[in-house]
Amino acid sequence: MTDGSAELHVLISGGFAPAYEMLLPDFERTSGFKLKTGSGASQGAGPQTIAAQLARGVPADVVILSREGLSDLIAANRIAAGTDKDLARVPLGVGVRAGAPKPDVSTIDAFKQILLKAKTVAVPESTSGIWLMAELFPRLGIADRLSVRPAPRGSDATRMVATGEVDVTVQPVSEILVASGVEFAGSLAPEIQFVQTFSAAAVAGSKQIEGARRLIEFLASTHAAEAIKRSGMEPHATFS
Repeated sequence: MTDGSAELHVLISGGFAPAYEMLLPDFERTSGFKLKTGSGASQGAGPQTIAAQLARGVPADVVILSREGLSDLIAANRIAAGTDKDLARVPLGVGVRAGAPKPDVSTIDAFKQILLKAKTVAVPESTSGIWLMAELFPRLGIADRLSVRPAPRGSDATRMVATGEVDVTVQPVSEILVASGVEFAGSLAPEIQFVQTFSAAAVAGSKQIEGARRLIEFLASTHAAEAIKRSGMEPHATFS
């Protein structure tokens, strides 16, 4: 236990945030640490990406983000060696405005029709949105037929659906399930699915490296698995 005054600064992206928020009180109660949490995108070019925040000196002891984003940070020497750990994985799904007819998304053709009929489709600017715009939409032959609005965060994409600014969002299921005013229509078909792994690591230069390790181990533990499942993700322990 700590003396109750120790703090850990965490920067987290949206995909794992619902599970993290469920688990945070338990970790604070059992560890004695207080967590100060900021948010940022796993990847992208905006000023609020986790990489951009670290580069301008935003305090952080632990980062939680997509494995792709974490790999970028490791390559940039932003991560304490040997501290990275995979926590969970989550598929991409479709969200529509609450009360709207819930479309069938179970096949590739059905998914294409949903996108083509939508006036505007929201996607996160981060890892999943980058993949959708660079890989999947071109592969399906519809990239030049869609009106896509990239959103800085997944929560921004769901908000636009809830307010009617866009018709559909495609993003990690865990972010759709917790969004107010949005209904989960289903996951993408396996043939076009992109399953993201979310990972955690201690930040290079952290003065709370042992506390950071403790939080990471807690989030990767079997104790955390139930909250991770409830958030729509698969705990790493079940696929490692």
